[in-house]
Amino acid sequence: MKQFFVYIMDSRKGGTLYTGVTADIARRAFEHREGSIAGFTKTHAVRRLVHLEACPDAASAIRREKAIKGWKRQWKIDLIEKDNPDWNDLYPTIMG
Repeated sequence: MKQFFVYIMDSRKGGTLYTGVTADIARRAFEHREGSIAGFTKTHAVRRLVHLEACPDAASAIRREKAIKGWKRQWKIDLIEKDNPDWNDLYPTIMG
């Protein structure tokens, strides 16, 4: 069974936030870090993984992503700081 993830990337603490969903968090976070895909995250240098949630299936991950995207910015900041108060880049953690 494939696991899905909802994640938040940032450009720096207090900077630009991006919320996404993926079935391959290591690959997707790497793509953001490297700026290898043209678009919002490359344009705004959104490279740090600061929040990660596992979801049991694609449908629940997409619902959660859409919900978070609809939140006020402060709610997203509160979500990040709940488990990651120092806004550490979580990419090294997921890579082992």
